[in-house]
Amino acid sequence: MRKTKVFEGKKHVYDTKTAEAIGHRAYSYYGDPAGYEETLYKTKGGLFFLWGLGGADSPYGQGEDIRPISEREAKAWQKKK
Repeated sequence: MRKTKVFEGKKHVYDTKTAEAIGHRAYSYYGDPAGYEETLYKTKGGLFFLWGLGGADSPYGQGEDIRPISEREAKAWQKKK
């Protein structure tokens, strides 16, 4: 998936095919409307983003999306259990 997003006032391209996947998590089970999965990526330029896919009641609202996050947020995401 490739998307252009504005993060911290600048436009960036986030692409799951060219970025490095550095973590993955699934929340709940397949078919749960609130369930979702996320993969944390780091771009060659050092930017972090989450790719997510979820059910209708999930943070991703019945689809997939890319969400830019800060390095601090990425580190916190990695520490989550």
